Amino acid sequence: MVIAIEPMINAGKSRVKFWDDGWTVSTADGRPSCHYEHTVAIRKGKPDILSTFLYVDEVLKEKVNN
Repeated sequence: MVIAIEPMINAGKSRVKFWDDGWTVSTADGRPSCHYEHTVAIRKGKPDILSTFLYVDEVLKEKVNN
């Protein structure tokens, strides 16, 4: 089984607005938010995290060193 965990972290209230395009979601109060996804496979009853954010770490390290 493979599942996607997709939290939306909002700076303001938790209420969201679903747009008419059937895809877009934004905060109802217009405050900033972020969304990311972790993909997890369950094999033999144990989780295996398939997503990685190593590229984010690399970019941040590069910016700090420059």
